[in-house]
Amino acid sequence: MFETLKEQPADKILALVQTYREDPRDPKIDLGVGVYKDASGNTPIMRAVKQAEQQLWEAETTKAYTGLAGDPAFADAMIAMVLGDAVPRANVAAAATPGGTGAVRQGFDMIRMANPDARVFVSDPTWPNHLSILKHMGMEMVPYRYFDDESRGVDFNGMMEDLAQAGRGDVVLVHGCCHNPTGANLNMTEWKALVDLLLKTGATPMVDIAYQGFGDGLEEDAAATRLIASSVPETIIAASCSKNFGIYRERTGLLMAVAADASAHKLNQGTLAYLNRQNFSFPPDHGARLVTMVLSDDALRADWAKELEEMRTGMLALREQLAAELQRLSGSDRFGFIAQHRGMFSRLGATPEQVDRLRDEHAIYLVGDSRLNIAGLNKDSVPILAKAMIDVGI
Repeated sequence: MFETLKEQPADKILALVQTYREDPRDPKIDLGVGVYKDASGNTPIMRAVKQAEQQLWEAETTKAYTGLAGDPAFADAMIAMVLGDAVPRANVAAAATPGGTGAVRQGFDMIRMANPDARVFVSDPTWPNHLSILKHMGMEMVPYRYFDDESRGVDFNGMMEDLAQAGRGDVVLVHGCCHNPTGANLNMTEWKALVDLLLKTGATPMVDIAYQGFGDGLEEDAAATRLIASSVPETIIAASCSKNFGIYRERTGLLMAVAADASAHKLNQGTLAYLNRQNFSFPPDHGARLVTMVLSDDALRADWAKELEEMRTGMLALREQLAAELQRLSGSDRFGFIAQHRGMFSRLGATPEQVDRLRDEHAIYLVGDSRLNIAGLNKDSVPILAKAMIDVGI
């Protein structure tokens, strides 16, 4: 039967990683893969996570399964971090998942169970795996305008016009902060207008929040998600611990279903547990337990928050350095958007040909849509990138 299988398209980002590895040139700069790196190019284990791991090694006495939805303490800790006191805890059903991607997939599955005809409205552009998963599941996708190629900001008017077409039973997928791949985000006035539109149309929001703490701060980055969850009757939230805890390979995420009141909790919680059982049974626990320990211990949490803030401000400094260097070289302020964007990514607005020239002529690797991973830079490589950008005509 295997002969009937069809070859699937290669993941463009993973293919780019392989090409970069095979490039013999030195120096070469990888700005494609979406992983945080420090100034030396490493993805470090955060101090508090390392301490929690050492404590866990000493204290752990079993590797038995947790519940189908994972350890309730993990859900409690993550819900508190993401939602604060925006909604009562009893209104939130939650299940641990293999990474934020697992939470996204389970969220889509929950939507399909609730309404097989649901349309999912996705920003143009969005994280490519959103589109890939929805296509694989056979769910209808409707793009909405988001990124303005000219201003490198949000096309808010176009976005609102497109989302006005969503209705009850449809889902509007938004990025809670640090939009991937553009780095362009709504301000709070715009978020409030979006909430008003959701209330008017009856569409259900789904928030993918993968970079909390990487934008304007832990609390600030959660503000939009909290506003949505506290304002609309139902919200689906997919949260990732990969970036802000640096535990990529531990595959740690949480799916939340927020209802208007506690009466829906039993049904929603049972649904999430059922979905876990059908897909992978019990979720992985190691990363989830580390996150729980860090968030529950005052000393560990304080050190984690300090290191996370150092990572965030370091990326902001790189943004400001790159924007300033480009302004110096070009004599133009057209690159100011780089300093205004937030998170790991910015979309430069370069053509595919210019991206190819950066790779071929300068050994600088970007995703084909010109997404730049700002965390792939350091203070020494910023001038190299800026000069190369001007050289290829960006």
